[in-house]
Amino acid sequence: MFRTRFVPIALALSAAALFAGCSSDSSDEDSTGGTTTVTAADCTPENLGTFKDGVLTVGTDSPAYEPYFEDDDPSNGKGFESALAYAIAEELGFSDSEVEWTTVPFNASYAPGPKKFDFDVNQISITTAREKVVDFSLPYYTASQGVLVAKGSELEGITSLDELKDAEIGVQIGTTSLEAVNNEVDPSTEPKVFDNSNDVVSALKSGQVDAVVVDLPQAIYLREVEVPGSSVVGQFDAPGGDKWGALLAKDSALTKCVDLALETLREDGTLEEITTQWMSDAASAPELN
Repeated sequence: MFRTRFVPIALALSAAALFAGCSSDSSDEDSTGGTTTVTAADCTPENLGTFKDGVLTVGTDSPAYEPYFEDDDPSNGKGFESALAYAIAEELGFSDSEVEWTTVPFNASYAPGPKKFDFDVNQISITTAREKVVDFSLPYYTASQGVLVAKGSELEGITSLDELKDAEIGVQIGTTSLEAVNNEVDPSTEPKVFDNSNDVVSALKSGQVDAVVVDLPQAIYLREVEVPGSSVVGQFDAPGGDKWGALLAKDSALTKCVDLALETLREDGTLEEITTQWMSDAASAPELN
């Protein structure tokens, strides 16, 4: 499913799984059908041709929500995507003071045309349609499923998927969440299916369902913003989660350097640490098996 400001969007998936098969160099086919290889020596501030000389300009939307950013301030280095952006910047040779943030509305980020940023991090799903007009880095995160319940629910404190079997579960039609519920939870009664995400949330608030299953990042958003007092009681892996990447202008000269930075962050464990700190820990939800 494609992320918008409010659309259905084991959390700390092994970062290694996101980069299976990657080498320490980033390479791609050139226009003649050969390959070009980028090394760390190519990916320095003086060689990158950034939007502003000597500055790395990073885009994201406003407001910037937790756990991706804290206090609606991308520049403070707190939150999953803020911390990740600064880690990428460091790998590219930029200090924190050489990183500038700019506001980019979500839908505008992947619109065709030139960009007034070097890359954008905003929980943007990598899709075939978007890849026709923009570049994406290697994926830095894959969303799994989250279970959201209302305040005071009897499901608070569950530790396994078996404890959801007799629950009335709400999901949105046509989503990976519906498939995940049927395949991974296998509830004793059919899930209640709704036409859109707003109806799913309304059903939880009104008590029509005991729980809703959505992509985990959306569950965190709903808990923090839309459903006061609610809890993300669990998370579980399911096939088909959304892969997120840093977005760049089409055919950007920086794309392979951002890939190389992410590969390094994966290999040295930094990506996993950032994911665990800001996503898994922020979710405060056990893995349900």
